[in-house]
Order: sequence, then structure tokens, then C-alpha cells
Amino acid sequence: MSSILVEVCCGSLDDALKAAAGGADRIELNSAFFLGGLTPSLGTLQECRERINIPLIAMVRPRYGGMCYSEGEFATMLRDAAIFVNAGAAGVVFGFLQPDGRIDEERTAAMVAALGSREAVFHRAFDLTPDPCEALETLIRLGVKRVLTSGQKPNVFHAQDLIKQLIQQAGSRMEVLPGAGLDEYNIQEFIRNTGTTQVHIAPMGWGGDSSPLGNPAITFGGALYPSEVRYEALDSQTFKRMQEAIAVVK
Repeated sequence: MSSILVEVCCGSLDDALKAAAGGADRIELNSAFFLGGLTPSLGTLQECRERINIPLIAMVRPRYGGMCYSEGEFATMLRDAAIFVNAGAAGVVFGFLQPDGRIDEERTAAMVAALGSREAVFHRAFDLTPDPCEALETLIRLGVKRVLTSGQKPNVFHAQDLIKQLIQQAGSRMEVLPGAGLDEYNIQEFIRNTGTTQVHIAPMGWGGDSSPLGNPAITFGGALYPSEVRYEALDSQTFKRMQEAIAVVK
């Protein structure tokens, strides 16, 4: 059997329940997948914590776009992180960059300090940095527990060499969590080629809601998300097939 740790990206309580039932080892909880993942509601995290016994990592990202935040946004992120930790989150995933794309060391250090013994996870803001090897050393020095990365490519499968290099560079000093673009067809090869011991996956499909059909002229997401009768949701069968693929990796 494989010993790969599987983290599942979830956008709702329903997603998290399906992920836990399907054998996920850890959940990253967020909202607004189509915006790249934003801060989830406190209520969602609390319901997940009451119903699920595996670790929950909460996204703290107040808006879409880049990761260079105003003073008010930064203050909000620190407050959200404190609330999530108090509500039982095992850690928080976040990212702070300077205007030139380098790691914002001061704000990253402040978040790590605020989290205390809880896990500080730097998200794919890492993939925007001009020098990933330098950025990795910076995060290690600042005490970050784990970095989520696609290897600076849209699809992690196309960045296998860099992912392997980052895993080797980090060694036992910090965890490297590959994610973005892994599916049931490429995940075995990716794990074997990179030597990773954990993966971040989003086995998504579609949920349906017929209530907007009474007036299909109305949309709430605009051109960015024009359909109101369906929404992204974790697909249990896709997750099952990915788990089966992972399980046979030796």
C-alpha cells in the first residue's frame, strides 16, 4: 500500500464530508474555487470541525488577484487566522508577497508567530516568486511548516523536475506539497518521478441547483461565472479513482 498523504481541497461542508468519507488525510478548506480559493466562512469551518476528525487547514485569502495586500487586508487576515485557530483549525494557508513578487518576510513572520504551534502553510503565491529556490530558503528560515506549489507551472505535472529539486532541497527542514492539475491519469507517474510523500488534489465535478430556472435571465456571477444552475463540488467517484491510483504506488 502507498504511504502518500492526501490533502483534498474542499469548498464547502458537503465537499469536506465526502472527502473525509473517501479517505482524505487532510482537508484544505476554502471558498470560491473559480477565484482560486478564498477565505471560507467561520460557520463552514465550525461545522466541519464538529463533524470531521481529520486535520483542517483553513485558507486565509481575502480577495482574488495578487498577494500584495493593504494594511487593512493584512489585519483582516491575521484576525481570520486567529478565529480559525480558536475554532479548531490545525493550521492556516496564506501567502504574502512584495510588489516585485518576492516573499514579504515581515508579514510572513508575523503570521507564523500568530499561529504559534499550529501549521503555517504558504500557498501558491510561492509560484509567483522570481527565484523558487531562494524563496524556499526564505520560508524555511521564517519557520513555515509547508509550501503548496505547482512548481511555477499552471499544471504541476509539467514541473516535475523543479518539484523534485525543491523536495530534495527542503529535505527534513520543510514539507513541499505539490498540487494543481493532478488527476487519476497522471498522479501515479508524478509521485514516482518526484518522490513526493504527499499530494494536494481537487477532484471536482459539478453540483446542480434548479432554482434559477424560473428566471434564467438573472445571473449573479456575471461573465466570470455565467451559470447559476450548477456549481463546483467534490466528485466522490473521481476522488475514489484517484485514491485507487495512489494506493498502488510503491
